[in-house]
Amino acid sequence: MSKIYASAKQALEGLVKDGMMVMSGGFGLCGIPEELIIALRDTGAKNLTVVSNNAGVDGIGLSILLETRQIKRMISSYVGENKLFAQLYLGGELALEFNPQGTLAERIRAGGAGIPGFYTKTGVGTLVAEGKPSREFSGETYIMETGLVADISIVHAWKADTEGNLVFRKTARNFNPMMATAGKVTIVQVEHLVKAGEIDPDHIHTPGIFVQRIVHVPNPKKHIEQRTIRTKI
Repeated sequence: MSKIYASAKQALEGLVKDGMMVMSGGFGLCGIPEELIIALRDTGAKNLTVVSNNAGVDGIGLSILLETRQIKRMISSYVGENKLFAQLYLGGELALEFNPQGTLAERIRAGGAGIPGFYTKTGVGTLVAEGKPSREFSGETYIMETGLVADISIVHAWKADTEGNLVFRKTARNFNPMMATAGKVTIVQVEHLVKAGEIDPDHIHTPGIFVQRIVHVPNPKKHIEQRTIRTKI
């Protein structure tokens, strides 16, 4: 059965429902699955829990789901670039679970590996540790964090073959590969789509067994989160 879908809308059909957990890949605006985010918005699904390093910037990325009030809860590590996010959180319209960035990455990786929980020193003695079990190892205190598994993961890859074997490029390799393994269903938007067997096995970052649906997006928008230019002297 083919994993290829003609559009982001079709790739999400039959999967999206109110109250589900969604993982969305990318780091800042780099490597975000923008076409899939737009298609997710267009489904009208509400009360979503979204796992993502951040929530885009105002008007771009996951922020468009904040505009429509479709996200009920975020599990994130950095949200400082989004004024709407701050407004909704401070106004009590959006729940937020902050995670240290490394802890968030490991929670996702653990979920994809079938590990329900793990202990870490990160966050011990801070608000992050409140309400979490703790245990001593070799005289040091650790807190327990749980693995994360999403109903669907939406990710962006640079290249894929028709079997779903994925290759990520540079900063887009942050969060996308581990989220691809941690979704019950993983949908990928890909810039370059090739036939099965055309990718060197040694170059594959995520095996196709983790990917259920693929949509070819050959010319995605690549936004610059913070544009810095040199002023003339």
